[in-house]
Amino acid sequence: MSQSTLYHHLIDLHQSKIYPAEIIIENDKIISIQETEKACENYILPGLIDAHIHIESSMLLPSEFAKIAVTHGTIATISDPHEIANVCGVEGIEYMIRNGNKVPLKFHFGAPSCVPATSFESAGAIIDADAIDRLMQRDEIFYLSEMMNYPGVLFEDEEVMKKIAISKKYDKPVDGHAPGLRGEHAKKYIEAGITTDHECFTYDEALDKLSLGMKILIREGSAAKNFDALIELLPAHYRNMMFCCDDKHPDELMLHHINHHVKRALAKGFDLFKVLQVACLNPVRHYNMKVGLLQQNDLADFIVIDSIENFNVLQTYINGQKVFDKGEVNFTTQQEIPINTFNCETKSLKDFSIPTHHSAINIRVIEALEGQLITQTIHAPAKIENGNLVSDIENDILKIVVVNRYHEAPIAKAFIKNIGLKNGAIASTVAHDSHNIIAVGINDEMICKAVNAIIESQGGICVIDEVQIHHMALPVAGLMSYESAEFVSNKYAQLDLAAKQLGSTLHAPFMTLSFMALLVIPQLKLSDKGLFDGKKFTFVDIFV
Repeated sequence: MSQSTLYHHLIDLHQSKIYPAEIIIENDKIISIQETEKACENYILPGLIDAHIHIESSMLLPSEFAKIAVTHGTIATISDPHEIANVCGVEGIEYMIRNGNKVPLKFHFGAPSCVPATSFESAGAIIDADAIDRLMQRDEIFYLSEMMNYPGVLFEDEEVMKKIAISKKYDKPVDGHAPGLRGEHAKKYIEAGITTDHECFTYDEALDKLSLGMKILIREGSAAKNFDALIELLPAHYRNMMFCCDDKHPDELMLHHINHHVKRALAKGFDLFKVLQVACLNPVRHYNMKVGLLQQNDLADFIVIDSIENFNVLQTYINGQKVFDKGEVNFTTQQEIPINTFNCETKSLKDFSIPTHHSAINIRVIEALEGQLITQTIHAPAKIENGNLVSDIENDILKIVVVNRYHEAPIAKAFIKNIGLKNGAIASTVAHDSHNIIAVGINDEMICKAVNAIIESQGGICVIDEVQIHHMALPVAGLMSYESAEFVSNKYAQLDLAAKQLGSTLHAPFMTLSFMALLVIPQLKLSDKGLFDGKKFTFVDIFV
């Protein structure tokens, strides 16, 4: 039996007051909290929770992600293993659970509701309602993760409704994913049993969904940044809001996590207790997480900060174990044998051409938007050379392709605006949701070289120009590395810089690229099967 006593100013979220306290910990639990007259320097509060994140987007194994997250005061996550599930199925989910269980950070995984995300793309696996039932019986599965197939909910698709019913049977919440859904459609979606949404990108949309009883997550990730649009809702609706990152690339994870949401909210002058209820309490209560909330007899999960003004994390405790202490992480990460699904042959230059018999014609173009997952559709004159559609570098309209990684198939080709490359190409197997190979470049030669570099490594991200190839292999499902967070972060930063040196002005070019195949978020996207209108939920021709 081990016992320790701490003396800090307690930020008591249950009584909304701050006072000097003596906290006694015995083994993994808090056995006593008493007000004290002893001088206290620092502040103690419940740990921070990321209420929706795909660990895979950090390109790190869960155990390596944990090593960085605890330095920012994160003690637990609501983790959707949807990405690896689309590549490797249930085996991928088990891989994440197994690796996450080897470290103290409390991963709370969901059962992915949409594998594949739609029938309009090729994924590496299928998770049907029977598989969801088996997953929901496991203690490691806490919820049905984001129900992206909102048309399936609205039209009461049999398989979709079975998955929701199974989640209700096991008394586990259902996460939502319905960007832009409003009015009666939103009402029907929520009444089906969907409890949250992290995809709101306007104040009015989030307010509508809150009024219908849904809980709204304020997302600020590496690509999708909705904090500024939604944060003013917090003072009035803090009981029904949470913070999340959704997708966090490794370079940004090294800098901050949910602590950044908290600091920004406090800097706006919002009430400390309301902000921390959103960051700490609400996720634990909503998902019935196995996390202590700094009360007597709770598990000893909490953080120590230097001051409310600075909010610098000094220590992180999980189950009574001091896992982070003034710059040092007190646990080691765990390696896993990589798993993958890749069956793609080297491509030739002619595979990327788009022939046309027209001399002049308008085409549909994906318009990428900085800081958003949604896109717009624009019409632009095609640039034609030698009877083929080609990138129009002067007007920043570049060719984009998606290559099926799971079996041989024709390459899907289209055009995109706002990537900004003036030279070379970038490519990746991080391409939500099916994680086929996605690439964009100034010409077919550059795109072909980038795609083949990815095929050779069986997954990864790369930047190429006429002289060199910058590349990072992602041997775990083409999504994650088994290297250290420091290595992955540095390598990713180099690739990010290389893409920007080729002309991209995007804050996160690879993160933005990764969402250009995400069909469930409107408007115009590209899957391995073709150009897709996410509002009409149908394929469209490249030619207007």
